[in-house]
Amino acid sequence: MMEKMKPLVVGDLIIEKPVIQGGMGVGISLSSLAGAVAKAGGVGIISTAQIGFREPDFKENPLKANLRAIGSELKKAREIAPKGAIGFNIMVATRNYEEYVKTAVKAGADIIISGAGLPVSLPEYVREAEGKAGDPAAGLKTKLAPIVSSLKSVSVICKLWERKYQITPDLVVIEGPLGGGHLGFSREQLAELEADTTDTAHTFHKEAYEAEIRSIIDFVKKLGEKYGKMIPVVVAGGIYTHEDVLHQLELGADGVQVATRFVTTEECDAPEAYKQAYIQAKDEDIEIIKSPVGMPGRALRNAFLERIKGSKQSILKCYNCLEKCNPAKVPYCITKALIDAVKGDVKNGLVFCGANTGRIHEMTTVHQLMQELIAETAV
Repeated sequence: MMEKMKPLVVGDLIIEKPVIQGGMGVGISLSSLAGAVAKAGGVGIISTAQIGFREPDFKENPLKANLRAIGSELKKAREIAPKGAIGFNIMVATRNYEEYVKTAVKAGADIIISGAGLPVSLPEYVREAEGKAGDPAAGLKTKLAPIVSSLKSVSVICKLWERKYQITPDLVVIEGPLGGGHLGFSREQLAELEADTTDTAHTFHKEAYEAEIRSIIDFVKKLGEKYGKMIPVVVAGGIYTHEDVLHQLELGADGVQVATRFVTTEECDAPEAYKQAYIQAKDEDIEIIKSPVGMPGRALRNAFLERIKGSKQSILKCYNCLEKCNPAKVPYCITKALIDAVKGDVKNGLVFCGANTGRIHEMTTVHQLMQELIAETAV
């Protein structure tokens, strides 16, 4: 007899398989990947980070191109999965964050996942976009999901939302230190957990961070009880196997968020050279970098990373992508670096990746990967 995993229930959204595909920008998780994941029964997430980089007017007016692409990418994803759950990952550090959120809501996003800073004003922007400003009793159609990494951060955001908007998150995403891209940890915290090595499988203080995960889950559970609702918690960062998924569920999580493993699927929006960089990567090729966003990030070592260690890169054009970025002071333009990589120049661009990238050796499909992660267990 086989036992199926429980669906992920987020308010009135019932997701058959408790897997959220993590947002990856620039251009790695767009309509093709998000649509395929949603069709396979998970939650497909489109990254809004410079989402319009392929639009003809992107260089002249990146904001206009990006806002237009939010609608077109969601529309294409919906064509792949008309009944699937599809949303956006929007970084708080994004300049014009409010406009991105409101555009995503009006386009029909099922959920907005938001991190890289605390999404303090997310409920306000969603309420305004849904025409429910000033009405705290009105329920929101778009689900709100802050990304947190510590008990402190979840406590701050939930208490703030409670006091200011009389609202709770619909879902909480815990992103651990083994994730790819930007990390919600200081360099010192990563070092303390020994999550900054090239051998995290052996060095990472897993039990120490799992104690933090349990405390976050406990906090969110009590908050839900206070309001008579279920607030699911999803864990991200280093989720690779079916056993990893089961382990998070045993810790008390309701689901997982997986990003790195989806890069080497046929449906992923990344170019072939990008996928091959993942397949060829070894553990020793992964390092922690400092991002212009102001946070540490995890990326593949290449010629670009070696160059930025030695000198500041000249920035010929500013794309106004980050709220707090001074082109005169940052070591490189993160937009240009990420776009170079997603256009296939993986040696001279920034290739974000998770700690387990070295374990990937072949291509797969979204369907096969979802089957692998949610393997039914014999009882």
